Amino acid sequence: MADPAPRRDTRGILAPADLLSRVRFRRHLPAPELRPYLEHYWLIDWALPEPYTTRVVPHPSVNAVFQRYGPLGAGSRASRPTAEVSGIGTGLFTKRLEGEGRVRGVQFRPGGFRPFAPAWPVSAWTGRRVPLHEAFPDMEGAAGEAALSGVLSPDDDPAIVAALDAFLLAHGPAPDPAAARAMELVELVRADRTVLRTDRLARLSGLSPRSLQRLFASHVGVGPKWVILRYRLHEALERAETGAGPDWAGLATELGYSDQAHLVRDFTATLGLSPTAYARGLSVP
Repeated sequence: MADPAPRRDTRGILAPADLLSRVRFRRHLPAPELRPYLEHYWLIDWALPEPYTTRVVPHPSVNAVFQRYGPLGAGSRASRPTAEVSGIGTGLFTKRLEGEGRVRGVQFRPGGFRPFAPAWPVSAWTGRRVPLHEAFPDMEGAAGEAALSGVLSPDDDPAIVAALDAFLLAHGPAPDPAAARAMELVELVRADRTVLRTDRLARLSGLSPRSLQRLFASHVGVGPKWVILRYRLHEALERAETGAGPDWAGLATELGYSDQAHLVRDFTATLGLSPTAYARGLSVP
């Protein structure tokens, strides 16, 4: 049987073709024992003649991010490598890329981060970007520098994947039935488009609404309503990017909104522009 492949969609990335024309972007699967907890590793390298700003509507996922800006050995403070834990971003993520750089990221499955950092509920990281050692205390000092070098120095992807595997396997995952349950329920929201309300998810899960909220706060980092809304918005973005000009009123109904105005409001509040303005901008050559 062939090895599984990481997903190839660009959900959440605004104007993905524009970004992918400027950077070298790859995804790789982790070691088999890590796959129940991780979506994938994501690797980006760039050498830009002029700055470019990328924008992403975040998934309900925690990421561990290793990054270096500027060429290796540049000697400037700006090029010093860093590593951080990026909790779920509740708003639009915007990043200015310029010159040279590389980023190596670990995208955990929604619910999959807690088994590696069990001391805190995942909601403790939501909306925050913190140094790696705050979640993994043994990564402060020499151990952290060694991990940074192991992940950021190699130029070949297999070596990068091996370094990320080694880092994660050294930190778990600890067995956690609640994490498995949380991952199962988020995947249900993502895959089943009939799950458009929290009360339906509670019925399907067999949990009370209060217990469902507690599970999501401790193991996902955001509430079930937020997850449902975020996956709706990702679907709307993907439809806008087809170039066919979706029927927004019909899409609003399909995604469980009471009317088109509610879809437009959610879309505009997150992106800063309406669905039609976003789709129109994608069509500009």
